[in-house]
Amino acid sequence: MAADAGETSRAAGDFLVRLRAIGVMPSESSTITPIGGAVDATSTWVPEADFSYFLTDQVAVELIAAVTKHRGTAVGTAAGNVPLGSVWLLPPTLTAQYHLRPANKVDFYVGAGINYTHMFSIGKPSAGPVTAITYGDSFGPALQVGGDYDLSGPWFLNLDLKKVWIKSDVRINGGAINAKVHLDPWIVGTGIGYRF
Repeated sequence: MAADAGETSRAAGDFLVRLRAIGVMPSESSTITPIGGAVDATSTWVPEADFSYFLTDQVAVELIAAVTKHRGTAVGTAAGNVPLGSVWLLPPTLTAQYHLRPANKVDFYVGAGINYTHMFSIGKPSAGPVTAITYGDSFGPALQVGGDYDLSGPWFLNLDLKKVWIKSDVRINGGAINAKVHLDPWIVGTGIGYRF
């Protein structure tokens, strides 16, 4: 499994770019005051780009960039199931990674870092009691595990799994209803990368 020098070895100073397809699957928990119930958010698949830089032969930092759109419903409330419309998330995530086998054809890594999620382009539902809704932005931790499989020259395949903690204070109808929503998605991705 050892790599040929100059083809598959990763080393300090290397810069990697990956393009992935990612599935973002919320693992929600929430409280809604005063009507009770819980928020249910849709999963989605989107393209994602990430950029990694090797600080040492085994330690790298990675920044991911993607945008995702989710639809929400307040379910089991005193008013029944209430559509909450849609919201776009911009969740840049920075992780520090430890690469277990950077000089081999198959390189596994683990990572931990921080996520900032900006929520924008809120779409109100076309029907129902919700006439106005706002979402607060979020800071939270992120964990990561994944692996790269070298192809030819600088090209490689990637498989990646992240857990990101995202929470938002949601105000509905000017604060008549308030919700604390933890989305906390699992993010699974696969794609192709290039090493410079």
